[in-house]
Amino acid sequence: MMKAYTGEKTHKRAFSCECKDVGRMKFELFADVVPKTAENFRQFCTGEFRKDGVPIGYKGCTFHRVIKDFMIQGGDFVNGDGTGICSIYRGPFADENFRIKHSAAGLLSMANSGPGTNGCQFFITCTKCDWLDGKHVVFGKLVDGLLVMRKIENVPTGPNNKPKLPIVIAQCGEM
Repeated sequence: MMKAYTGEKTHKRAFSCECKDVGRMKFELFADVVPKTAENFRQFCTGEFRKDGVPIGYKGCTFHRVIKDFMIQGGDFVNGDGTGICSIYRGPFADENFRIKHSAAGLLSMANSGPGTNGCQFFITCTKCDWLDGKHVVFGKLVDGLLVMRKIENVPTGPNNKPKLPIVIAQCGEM
């Protein structure tokens, strides 16, 4: 049986994601529990990771999938539609562990297409999503900006749950 993560230790730094015309969300990462996953997200937030000498990451990326009362998904800076995979490990990487459960709104988790397919995409839970436990790695939590998350959650969507207006990550980085 999986236990809810209640540890106080998180990555000592906070990360922010400023969505154009919506506001800022601030996250803490569970680097003590899932260090590889947290580091992957951190480097894409800061733009430290480079491909062919060019910084790549979440700046300018969109939230491409929004499902009210479930989650908001983004991070596909490869294709922008949920099909792209990129990681600081040069390809998909394994699920580190499933110690932290999807027990509440505001949890930061890896989006994937099955076991061992983690890359750049992430989602933020809008509610408890226990059916995702054992399938998606939770690696952080929203510590500021719940209203921003709720605004994104409530945008009108079209086919494939794609927002009708683009929700762009205008700025992101380490605080």
